[in-house]
Amino acid sequence: MIITDTHTHLYSEAFAEDRAEMIQRALDAGVSRFFIPAIDSSYTNAMFDLEEKYADYVHLMAGLHPTSVKENYKEELVHVEELLSKRPFCAIGEIGIDLYWDTSTLEIQKKAFRHQIQLAKKYQLPIVIHCRDAFDEIFEVLETERGDDLFGIFHCFTGNLQQAKRAIGFNMKLGIGGVVTFKNGGLDKFINEIDLEHIVLETDAPYLAPKPFRGKRNESAYILKVVEKLSELYNVSEEEIANITTQNSKDIFNI
Repeated sequence: MIITDTHTHLYSEAFAEDRAEMIQRALDAGVSRFFIPAIDSSYTNAMFDLEEKYADYVHLMAGLHPTSVKENYKEELVHVEELLSKRPFCAIGEIGIDLYWDTSTLEIQKKAFRHQIQLAKKYQLPIVIHCRDAFDEIFEVLETERGDDLFGIFHCFTGNLQQAKRAIGFNMKLGIGGVVTFKNGGLDKFINEIDLEHIVLETDAPYLAPKPFRGKRNESAYILKVVEKLSELYNVSEEEIANITTQNSKDIFNI
């Protein structure tokens, strides 16, 4: 059984003390494909170091996270473009709009989001979308960029059934992680109405740990709790959940 974590920040400072042991726990649990989202230029070297140590398992994205879209966002986008011109990446991500922390940057977040979608099209790459308190704004941008060359993952999907169907309509898979195990998360009420062909697994480690680890540091091995919950909700084996979602990740990332 091969399990794919399509979104995990393995380079995070949260793993500074035990990164190697944490990754080994995931490998021992059957998680052998790790897709690593970017945040901004300050993390680039850490991502490259991670890739060098775990080249057989780790696949890097390039991108500017919406919470890092500040006054210098144009310089950060130039950094992303330079990276893309020098070497391959598996996706443009994580990109999008976040209105939870700061609504004053909405307009430049939209510009950065649209620009990076266009980079993804140029390099024929998927996008990995970060959306927090911003479904309407995300959908507005996606509508203007709609096309066969627009595809990817709606990372950490936490919307409702209608929003899930709309996201799928933009050629997006839904990234499902620890939230599906939360009693008040809402996903467990409808996710089994979405065909498994539209689902990929993720942890967003070190964030959003599933039950029974909720509130603690998340890690990629905990994705087994997501597999377990989806197996229960879809009434299929855990192996089938792992196999289908891993194949979905292969279809998206072409790896």
